[in-house]
Amino acid sequence: MDDLFDREDEGEDQAPADPAKLGPLPARMRPRSLEEIVGQEHLLAPGRLLRRVIESDRFTNLIFYGPPGTGKTTLAEVIARTTHRRFERTSGVTSNVAQLRAVCEKARALRGRIGTVLFVDEIHRFNKAQQDVLLPYVEDGTVTLIGATTHNPGIFINTPLVSRSLVFELRALDAAAIGAVLRRALADRERGLGDSGATLDPEAEAFLAKVCDGDARRALTALEIAARSTPPDAEGRIRITAEVMAECVQRRVIAYDKDEDQHYDTISAFIKSIRGSDPDAAVYWLAKMLEGGEDPRFIARRLVISASEDIGNADPRGLTVAVAAMQAVEFVGMPEARIALAQATTYLASAPKSNAAYLALDEAAADVRSGRVQPVPEHLKNVHVKAEGKAAAPAYKYPHDYRDTAVDQAYLTIPATYYRPKPAGYEDTIAKRLAWLRARKAQARE
Repeated sequence: MDDLFDREDEGEDQAPADPAKLGPLPARMRPRSLEEIVGQEHLLAPGRLLRRVIESDRFTNLIFYGPPGTGKTTLAEVIARTTHRRFERTSGVTSNVAQLRAVCEKARALRGRIGTVLFVDEIHRFNKAQQDVLLPYVEDGTVTLIGATTHNPGIFINTPLVSRSLVFELRALDAAAIGAVLRRALADRERGLGDSGATLDPEAEAFLAKVCDGDARRALTALEIAARSTPPDAEGRIRITAEVMAECVQRRVIAYDKDEDQHYDTISAFIKSIRGSDPDAAVYWLAKMLEGGEDPRFIARRLVISASEDIGNADPRGLTVAVAAMQAVEFVGMPEARIALAQATTYLASAPKSNAAYLALDEAAADVRSGRVQPVPEHLKNVHVKAEGKAAAPAYKYPHDYRDTAVDQAYLTIPATYYRPKPAGYEDTIAKRLAWLRARKAQARE
């Protein structure tokens, strides 16, 4: 029987490397059974669907979706071990169509002897053609596909593959789970740092659990650096303090992809925080985007949109502030332009809100699209056409010739109300003026 985790590129006379002795700490400490996996209780607690299908060996194709370091690869390997199947690993970054076919054809040749789990890391990196190559092998059960992605499967993975798979979202590990991973690594003499004599102060553990963003791989890497680089004290002990850990971690790496999920999710949180009048949350998301390398011009454009969409006439100065920030980004540049962005962000988040202008446009556009296209009234036309038998158009009434510019005159053939000011900020004043104007026009008709 083929080795459970054989690699096609390994020579037959080459002894497999012992993961307990070689490789970085995250690789050595990779869980080997369901019981060793820390976190993901929403998927793996007794009675949960994923655990049931694994333990009963009834699982179908799977897609694991979640942030880095949450155990997607580990879980795929544990599934293969638990169900006694071959494990073939490929990557959306390095594999091509020919390699995919070769792996799948090998699985087909061995199908009568042993089943194959085909693990595709970063499956979202495959283009449509590459993903389509997998379909026939998935359809006939030649391989059981387990795909791993940090991106939304509904967007980045072909619909036929998603429809043939169970999708499970893995969550970033919480501080308690990260702490358990760190303590296990420090205690493990076979694969971990148990022989090093290193100890981790509670404050250092809490700091590392916080800065690693729920990424167990990042936490273990930092722990190994600290343990290997910290000299022992006078008693021969390696004590890892919070100060030592902060030095080993150095600057925190922001998980932010400028053109994919993190980009869209973070700007969404940013705009919704402004809309929800939470300047603290809004400036936090602004900081995350700037630290992650987001284009400040993109942020400025979204501020201009928000100023009209969410603040509108409740505070007309909002648009002025947003446009000024956009101009400051172009004129001043980074890093100083971030200050103008912060000013505009906190101003818009603190301003009264109204989407009445936005809703008015949407409602009017819906009428236009639905076929309710009104002709321009004759008295509003730029040039009046005289034709035989055509009645003379009513004269246009120039509003400035009337008191308070309140003149009763039709501006639509079929009257309609689209703009409904809200009682918020300056728009409340606008609402009162419009009500007064309507009353004056009604008096003029009497």
